[in-house]
Amino acid sequence: MKKAGLYVRVSTPDQHVESQLYDLRELAAQKGYEIVNEYADRGVCGKKARRPGLDALMADARRKKFSVVLVAAFDRIARSTRNFLQIIDELDSMGIEFISRREGVATGDAMGRLFVTIISAIAELERSLVVERVKSGMRRARLEGRQIGRARLDINREQVVEDRRSGMSLTLVARKHSISRASVCRLMKDASENSHAAVVASDGNVAAQKFTREQSREHYYVPCPPSSEQSHSIAGWFWGLSHKLSRTL
Repeated sequence: MKKAGLYVRVSTPDQHVESQLYDLRELAAQKGYEIVNEYADRGVCGKKARRPGLDALMADARRKKFSVVLVAAFDRIARSTRNFLQIIDELDSMGIEFISRREGVATGDAMGRLFVTIISAIAELERSLVVERVKSGMRRARLEGRQIGRARLDINREQVVEDRRSGMSLTLVARKHSISRASVCRLMKDASENSHAAVVASDGNVAAQKFTREQSREHYYVPCPPSSEQSHSIAGWFWGLSHKLSRTL
């Protein structure tokens, strides 16, 4: 015998849940289900995602206390399409059958599985539309020059780094500038990375300047030619060799 949980809800305190419970108990008896518990929300709007009765139902569903959930109608479980899809999808992922008396939908049969497939497709489409709307809004905000995400810290970053490097503790620096300790650590890390990049760039510039001076010296250095007396002597031969070597090195 399958174990079932009944869920009922009314929107205003002057309404009664007994009529829903009567119909659901009758349905459970017809199908031969054992009722484990009855979950009720009285005077709670169906648009709210968090409700005491619904939260208790989902908590017991995760504990596998029942294998079937009975409701009087779709709008009793949720009036928001998004919340309804989330509940159905979570129950299906736990292997719990969902039965609605008024619509005659049971996710345990073939038509019910088709219903779950359609519901999943609708949920995926809704998620895609939400993502597209968010991206479109962010593009529009960038074009309008508006800030995307958290605003930049309005503090003296150099002073924060200087205070920390002077020996002031992390907590005192954060308290002095009214920021978190994590922000101080992040600013210190950024300052260290920037200093390292500046050193590397400086070393590169020095090497480039040294190389340029070497090239300039080689380009503009022209040794004096030998005299006419040396041109046919051993000295003249050495001069020519040294000139070639100086241009090669």
